[in-house]
Amino acid sequence: MTETTADPVMGTFERYLSLWVALAMLVGLGIGVMAPGLVQAIAAAEVASINLVVAVLIWAMVYPMMVGVDFGAISGVARQPKGLIVTLAVNWLIKPFTMALMAVLFFDHVFAPWIAPEDAAQYTAGLILLGAAPCTAMVFVWSQLTRGDATYTLVQVSVNDIIMVFAFAPIVAFLLGVAEISVPWETLVLATVLYVVLPLIAGLLTRRALGSQQAVERFTARVKPWSVVGLIATVAILFGLQGEVILARPLVIVLIAVPILVQSYGIFALAYGAAYALKVPHRIAAPCAMIGTSNFFELAVAVAISLFGLNSGAALATVVGVLVEVPVMLSLVAFANRTRARFPAV
Repeated sequence: MTETTADPVMGTFERYLSLWVALAMLVGLGIGVMAPGLVQAIAAAEVASINLVVAVLIWAMVYPMMVGVDFGAISGVARQPKGLIVTLAVNWLIKPFTMALMAVLFFDHVFAPWIAPEDAAQYTAGLILLGAAPCTAMVFVWSQLTRGDATYTLVQVSVNDIIMVFAFAPIVAFLLGVAEISVPWETLVLATVLYVVLPLIAGLLTRRALGSQQAVERFTARVKPWSVVGLIATVAILFGLQGEVILARPLVIVLIAVPILVQSYGIFALAYGAAYALKVPHRIAAPCAMIGTSNFFELAVAVAISLFGLNSGAALATVVGVLVEVPVMLSLVAFANRTRARFPAV
């Protein structure tokens, strides 16, 4: 596999994602105060515990990412399997469980004086959903910024998506059960099918219909703006419904962010350190650590809404994950680029 030589470029949306999310939060809070009937009407549009408005918005976010998944590239990983091994071990054997541990530690113990037990359970559920959903789309940006191997990154994401189809629901159900949170299995399975399986199938069919990689890239460039709209609109709706709670207790956003920060930097150190110990080339090591650190927050938000509702603490926790992720990941990109010379070049 060859290393990309192009200068890493980050689009306006990706570079300022935290700003857009913060602005969407403010807009949502304003709508919640001035037009509470509107957000309540959106919240009421449900079928089988799936909010129809949010389902459309989530599909707008997830579908373009799934079009980019190329399972044909998986065969090339056999030449350098160590990076994939690190990614899979971190994403499926470590990260979901450490995120659950961080949530229980902080919400049930460290922050117990400031958080009611019922709220703590909701925030724990939201972080469990974040930890069980490995990154799908933004990791391509992080890979590019660290001059990662684009094909290998695609392989890592594709394999993760295959595993996610089968492992996401059981892991989430197990960890929610351990945290003594009621698991509506039917809704969890339905949400997994709706937001993982079906978009993945639709993406594969779209790739087949488009034919060439150039056509795929042109198509994803056209539909990407809808992904932006979906994310921003979903965040605005969530904060519209959470407005009263947030305005009354702004500290809760900071408290939710703390375990996410600890988890993110800890997981990166583990994955990056393991890649270094295994002498994985930097063009593979950096993206594999980024995949382990970042989250498929679109899926986490969707499932939190499906399981616990639009105005739940779980949904709020997943949105805070969106706000925290970009500045954290940019700091890790900078660190990875500074330490490039310590890794093998090939």
